[in-house]
Amino acid sequence: MRLRAAAGLTGLLLALSACGGDSAAGAGPDGGGSGSGDGGTAASGETTCEWGEGASANPYLTEVAPPDDVVPAAGTAELAMVTNLGELTLSLDRSATPCAAASLVHLAELGFFDDTPCHRQVDSEGLQVLQCGDPTGTGAGGPTYTSPTEVTGEETYPRGTVAMANSGQGFDGSQFFLVFGDSRLPPDYTVVGTIDEPGLAVLDVVAANGNDGSLDPSPGGGAPNVEVVIESMTVAG
Repeated sequence: MRLRAAAGLTGLLLALSACGGDSAAGAGPDGGGSGSGDGGTAASGETTCEWGEGASANPYLTEVAPPDDVVPAAGTAELAMVTNLGELTLSLDRSATPCAAASLVHLAELGFFDDTPCHRQVDSEGLQVLQCGDPTGTGAGGPTYTSPTEVTGEETYPRGTVAMANSGQGFDGSQFFLVFGDSRLPPDYTVVGTIDEPGLAVLDVVAANGNDGSLDPSPGGGAPNVEVVIESMTVAG
């Protein structure tokens, strides 16, 4: 999966293999989701998510059962993301993006993100992100299920945003990007939450260290010059 370029940013976005799609072609969303999962309301404060199946031809997927279909759709969830460079707290918005939040919580509870690298950093003008969430570190990995892309068309990606990468076909996997500088992207990526101030300080260190440019000139960026490893990801609240 990879992030598709916005106008004027062609080639700058992160190349991710399709972690749940029908091919390993790149990651750019179609904006095919909705802000309320599949739109089904199970009860007050809950909604129903329609989980899909990842591409059987992708050898980089990790066998994982999806979360329950009925998930919380109110309040927030916090993830403590401990890295070798420091700790970030990710606050997930269950009311705006219940399926994405439920999926990240589910994967964190399973230890899916533990001891995994953040495989790509981009620090170009208009796109400043760190990409994580692929256990294989190849950009092609993810779970064997997919979740719906939850967008309204009004999404923006300022510093401090947590958003889901996707394969451009209306579903997300496990890969997410952490925005350390205001980024210009089309409103096609699920904005699942925000990063706390201490976490942004960690990302500023990642930004200062730069990347190896291995993906320049297109799609741009590369592996962080100083390795970033998620040592653990746990539900903190």
